[in-house]
Amino acid sequence: MKKYVIGIFALMWVTFGLSGCTSPGKKSASLSIVYCVATLISLLLLIGCLCLVRKNKKWFVLLFSSVLVVNIGYTFLSVSSNLQTALLANRISYLGSVFLPLAMLMIILKITNTKYKKWFPISLFILAIIIFLIAASPGILKIYYKEVSFQIVNGISNLVKVYGPLHPIYLVYLLGYFTAMVMVIIRASIKKTFDNASHAIIVAIAVLVNIGVWYIEQITKIDFEFLSVSYIISELFLLGVHMVIKENQRLRELVKQKEEALLTINSTDEPKIIGTVSVEAMDFFARGAETLTSQERQIFEAYINGKSTKEIMSTLNIKENTLKFHNKNLYGKLGVSSRKQLLEVYRAIKADMKKSGDKATVVIK
Repeated sequence: MKKYVIGIFALMWVTFGLSGCTSPGKKSASLSIVYCVATLISLLLLIGCLCLVRKNKKWFVLLFSSVLVVNIGYTFLSVSSNLQTALLANRISYLGSVFLPLAMLMIILKITNTKYKKWFPISLFILAIIIFLIAASPGILKIYYKEVSFQIVNGISNLVKVYGPLHPIYLVYLLGYFTAMVMVIIRASIKKTFDNASHAIIVAIAVLVNIGVWYIEQITKIDFEFLSVSYIISELFLLGVHMVIKENQRLRELVKQKEEALLTINSTDEPKIIGTVSVEAMDFFARGAETLTSQERQIFEAYINGKSTKEIMSTLNIKENTLKFHNKNLYGKLGVSSRKQLLEVYRAIKADMKKSGDKATVVIK
């Protein structure tokens, strides 16, 4: 992150040097080179955006395309040789400029998990078209610029403008978007809809950088349009936050899937319990009951009918040692260790049969 910030300031320092610290003869060429480089970077970032962004791609595509269009407009304006070419370049830059804040706001709404109505982006899109038509009117109408002329000063092509009655509308448009972005970020920070507090800080920086650059350009006379660079910085910030959030979501989904898979495995491995008896025990009991000998079944039925030991010995005319011998075989076949456990499993089977009807888990004939 530190290297990234240093790189950004280095880029701005080089840009300032090329745009303001050269001789008049070289200044035009330097500005054109910087704008061309900014345009190339914008194009590469757009291609990267198409490859990296999977969801909510349309707003990122609009943002990166807008930055590219803005820089194309600045580039053509810097090399314009007449008024008509300069006006066309000015319209191109405004085309990107009116849709860029729209895309930024929508991305911030997505990043902050802020809900909005379906008609909201449509309304903003229509508003952007209206603002663009007004800003593109110079040379046709005198509502945005009362007068406009072309000149080359110190080798730099530019438009000399006398602002018209509707010129402030674009400033209000930008301020409205900047205010909306800041309010969304503040609201998301309060409601903690950000995945991480650092994400809120980064997004806020992306917005504040553009506000600061825009304000500086309003109060000073600088030949170079620093917004061409600040827009690139902003889209990098927003793309970075978006990728981090998506990666965090992907990791959370993987963890959730593994937890669900583990729960499924555990639930499969653990025996089903009916009352205090497992299905496996009842199944073993039922299979064993089918293998009982005639005398073992008589003893089994005597047990489930509540007969005492003496009653069983008397009915079957057997001695205690003989009964113990049969009990050992009987318990082994049924998977129990005592008469009490035998009755417990038997009752669980009957309860299961009564509950399930013909679809009983275990059936004793």
